[in-house]
Amino acid sequence: MKELSTALRTLEEKENPIDETAQREEFARKITPALEQFENALATGDLEQIEAAYNTFNTKWNQNERPVRDLSTAMYGEIETQMAFIRMSIASETADITTIQEQYATLKQKIEDFIAGKETAQAVEGDYSLETLVQYIDEAIKHIGEKNYADAAASIQQFIIIWPQVEQEVSTRNGSLYTKIESDMPMLASSLMKSNVDAEHITQNLKQFKTEIELLKADTNYSFWDSAMILLREGLEALLIIVALAAFLKKSGQQAMEKWIYFGALLGVVCSIVAAVLMSTVLNSATVDSNREVLEGYIGLAAAAMMIGVGVWLHNKTSVGSWNRYISNQMNQAISTGSVVSMAAVSFLSVFREGAETIVFYIGILPKMEMSQFWLGIAMALAILAATAVVLMKMSGKIPVHKFFIVATIFIYLLAFKIIGGSMHTLQLQGRLDTTVVDGLPVLSTVGFYPTFETIIGQAVLILLILATIIYKRFIKHNAVMVRKPK
Repeated sequence: MKELSTALRTLEEKENPIDETAQREEFARKITPALEQFENALATGDLEQIEAAYNTFNTKWNQNERPVRDLSTAMYGEIETQMAFIRMSIASETADITTIQEQYATLKQKIEDFIAGKETAQAVEGDYSLETLVQYIDEAIKHIGEKNYADAAASIQQFIIIWPQVEQEVSTRNGSLYTKIESDMPMLASSLMKSNVDAEHITQNLKQFKTEIELLKADTNYSFWDSAMILLREGLEALLIIVALAAFLKKSGQQAMEKWIYFGALLGVVCSIVAAVLMSTVLNSATVDSNREVLEGYIGLAAAAMMIGVGVWLHNKTSVGSWNRYISNQMNQAISTGSVVSMAAVSFLSVFREGAETIVFYIGILPKMEMSQFWLGIAMALAILAATAVVLMKMSGKIPVHKFFIVATIFIYLLAFKIIGGSMHTLQLQGRLDTTVVDGLPVLSTVGFYPTFETIIGQAVLILLILATIIYKRFIKHNAVMVRKPK
C-alpha cells in the first residue's frame, strides 16, 4: 500500500509539476493564525484556554496538513508526534504549563522550518506496517497486565512516534478509525501516567484498536482451489448433461446428431467468454474511483447468494433418484421434438447458463486473488473436467455421480461462507456497513471470518439455511418412505 501510494504520487508529480514554494507559503498563510492563537493561550497559563486553542489548531492542521505530508514525510511525522505529546501533556493529571510551552516551542520551530524549506527532521528509520502498530499495542496490554504503567505508556508513545509512517494506510481504508486513533491514543498514554489508572478501561480500548487494525490488515485472499472449485461445480453440471445426451444418441443409433450437441456446447463457451469481457469492461469503466471496492463488495454478496442457491441445488441431487430424474427431464426436453435445433439448444443453454453463473462468481472473488492463482485454478479445473468427460463417455451410467455432489456441496457452502465474510468486510472498510467488534474472537481471513457482529450474523444466516435444507430434505425423504409403506 505504501509503495503504491509513493509510486502514484511520484507519477503525479512528474506529470503535473508542483510549485513547492507556493505550497509552503499557502500552508503558512492558513496555519499561522491558529498557531499564534495557541501561543497566546499558552501565555495566559489557563489550561482551559490552552486546551480550546489546541483543539482549534488541531482542526486547522487536519484541514491543511497535506502539503507537509506530500513534501516531507519526516517533517510531517515530527510535527504529528509533537502534537500528540502536547495533547498528552494537556490531558495529564497535573498538567505542567512549562512542559507544554517547551513542546510548543519545538512544534513551532518544526512548522517554521518546513515553511522555510529546511529539512530539519530525522526520518524514522525502519519498515513499519499495520503489524508494527499491533505489536506496540500488545506490548502496552502486557505491561498493563503486569501493572507496569510507565512501560505501557512508553509503548503507546512508540506507537505514536511511528504512527505517521503508517497512518495513510489506515486513513484511506477506514477514516473513522484513523480519527479515533489520532484523538484517543495520546489520551490513553496520558491516562496511564495518572495516579489512579483505570487499567480495565484502557485495556479494553487498546484491544478494540488492535482488532480494528487487524481487520484492516486482514484481506480475504482466495487461492487456486477456490478458483478451481467454481469452474468444477459449474462445468460438471453442463458436462453431465452433454455426456448424457451423447450417450442416449449412441444407444439410439443416432451418432450423426452428436456434432450438434458439441456445436451447442462450443457456442455456449464462446458466448460465456463474450459476456465475461463485456461485464469486465462495464465494471472497470464504472468503478475507476473509490466506489470500485464498494461495488466489488456488493457483487461478492450477490455471488454468495447465487452460490447458496447452487448449494441447495447440489444438495437436492445427492440421491441417485433425484439425479436420474433430473437427467431424464433434460434429455426428454430435447428429444421429444426429435430436432437438431432442440439438441443443440439444450447443450448451448446448459453451458451458457453455467458460464454466466461462473462469471458472477469469479467477479466476486477475482479482486482478492493473484492472477497466477486464478489461472492455475482454471487450468486445474479444465484438466479435471477433461479427464472426467473421458471417463464418463467410456463408463456412462456406471459412475455414482451423486456422490460427487455430496463433496461439491460441502465445498460450495464453505466458499459461500468465505465470500460472505470477505464481501461484508470490504463494505465495512468502505463505511457502507456498521462495524461492531466482538471481543475475544480471532481474525481468520483464510476462511473469511472477521470478529464483527455484522459478518457473524451474515454467516449465521448461511448456516441456518444449510441446516434448514438438510432438515427439509430428510423430511421429504421420510414422507416418501411413509407413502411407499403398505398400509
